[in-house]
Amino acid sequence: MYLHPLLSSLSTTDRKALVQCSEFRSYRRTELVIEADEWTDRMYWVAGGLLRVVARGSGSNADVTTDFIRRGDLFHGPLLSVDRYQAVATLIAALPSSVYLIPVAAVRELCATHPEMALGLVDLSMERMGSLRRQLRRNSSLSAEALVGRVLHELTQLAPVSSGGYDKRITQAVIASYSGLSREVVNKTMRDLERRSLVRRNGLGIHVSPDLASTDLGP
Repeated sequence: MYLHPLLSSLSTTDRKALVQCSEFRSYRRTELVIEADEWTDRMYWVAGGLLRVVARGSGSNADVTTDFIRRGDLFHGPLLSVDRYQAVATLIAALPSSVYLIPVAAVRELCATHPEMALGLVDLSMERMGSLRRQLRRNSSLSAEALVGRVLHELTQLAPVSSGGYDKRITQAVIASYSGLSREVVNKTMRDLERRSLVRRNGLGIHVSPDLASTDLGP
């Protein structure tokens, strides 16, 4: 099992027991991991790749990407006190991904004997909430160019490639869904950024000028 810092304090015996009761799955890009309102008794711990959290639209409304779950992050229910929960959102693989499906009950038992693990889970949850708040502020306060630039810079951290930049398999449709802009606006903005050499493409990825990171609104 990918050794997340949360598990570093566990004994070898505890880690082996967690591996034995967990399921390791691989997902193709765009493959559904879990649907909103589906019942599950598992936490979804990303060992590699990238998942996106999606709020399903109704009728003609498009789906909205509200968050990304990258390597080392996890998706779980609102409470650890129950073994099963209904997913509050849909999870879709944004890139080919490998995920550990870990029983909630097993994690709760470990938290009872390893308080530092429980505190680590709280820290991860608070960090995600802070990220969501920053995203809402960006979407409501920035111009289209500044917003697209900030999302592209964020993708260089969420889906990095070895040559720098981010994985070119992240589509403009996903960027539009995450930024709250239309696909047409994202396309036009990215073409303009390329024309000004703030964004460039090669065979490995899409590279973003560090200048575009200046639109960050902070914590």
